[in-house]
Amino acid sequence: MSFRQNPILSRRTVALGAGLVASFFLAAPLSAATQRATADQVAAARQVVAGVMDQVLAALSDRGLSDDQRLQRIEAVAYENFDFETMAKLVLARNWKTFSKEERVRFVAEFKNLLARTYGSRLQRYSDEGVEVVGARGELRGDVTVHTQIVGGNFDGATVDYRMRERKAGWKAIDAVVEGVSLVSAYRTQFREVLSGGSPSELLERMSEKNSFSGVGR
Repeated sequence: MSFRQNPILSRRTVALGAGLVASFFLAAPLSAATQRATADQVAAARQVVAGVMDQVLAALSDRGLSDDQRLQRIEAVAYENFDFETMAKLVLARNWKTFSKEERVRFVAEFKNLLARTYGSRLQRYSDEGVEVVGARGELRGDVTVHTQIVGGNFDGATVDYRMRERKAGWKAIDAVVEGVSLVSAYRTQFREVLSGGSPSELLERMSEKNSFSGVGR
């Protein structure tokens, strides 16, 4: 959205007003936005991811499961440990505001299924390997990035990093970077392309069709 500058306002007045507005919005959140996770938070987030990896590894190594059952098991792990609403907002970025309340609810639901399927499919490739937590670091906003690595097999050394954020329900992933590819960034690019020439309803329909075609949400 664009607007015209009021010719009555002087440049000095506009600059002063802009400065006051900026200081108002930045002053309060600045300390929180620049606060790095503490050592205790890093340790807690790392422990959560270690537990998640144990669940994923159990699914990957269970020879009694079919490929489809293994995929569903990993998807269930994602459902439990990802903060899909936050991820949905990060993916849509400024486009989040163009969605109605009902469209936002539907988007989160469709995105949850789509992302869980993508995550499960990528990790399913590592069925002959192990997964280890190899490090963690504190980030801004109190977030923690936990590094995991594939051990053995054809994908030995491949990395999956999790951006974790503390919620009331515990630590939840708000992004997963699989072999250098951020799931949030990848979907943000795809969705931006659709929304640049279409509407929220069109994007939702495409997501619904893809989920139905993939058998997601069975």
